[in-house]
Amino acid sequence: MQTPSKSTAKKSGHRIRPTADRAREALFSIIGRTVENATVLDLYAGTGALGLEALSRSAERAAFVDKSPEAIQIINKNIELCGFSDRALVFKRDLSKGLSFLAKQLPGTFFSIVFVDPPYRKDLSAGMLQELAETDILCAEALVVIEEEASAELPAQVADLTLVDQRRYGETGFWFYRQNKS
Repeated sequence: MQTPSKSTAKKSGHRIRPTADRAREALFSIIGRTVENATVLDLYAGTGALGLEALSRSAERAAFVDKSPEAIQIINKNIELCGFSDRALVFKRDLSKGLSFLAKQLPGTFFSIVFVDPPYRKDLSAGMLQELAETDILCAEALVVIEEEASAELPAQVADLTLVDQRRYGETGFWFYRQNKS
């Protein structure tokens, strides 16, 4: 899927960095049919490229979270252009304040795939893994995909989240974690 709007808008002093098409294609080849009928959470969503790709590959629904007003505007425009308005929710939130708002906004919703794509070199990924592990919003065998600078170092285990795979594509790295709850 080609994301309709690749923006150079500022995101909290930084440009929005959409996942490169090649890296996104590789990511979705890896996760394959896992995305079908999934409930997806796209954190630090930027343009919404990862969540939109999931919706285009038959995810049931997706929630997008970003704190940048410009990013929210782009995500909403892309959702509308793709015709996914009935399957997408967008939240303007500062993720440094946690994820507890999701349980309040979407009671009874559990996510089967979570994409975490924070600004590179801000040391946000490990903290978000911890937050996801502590917040009761993941399905029993949820997949959490962290996109970070390829040279970043992330833990092999965070509570019930276990690193099961890691891939690099140029400057982009993907870390794949599985939830181990039954």
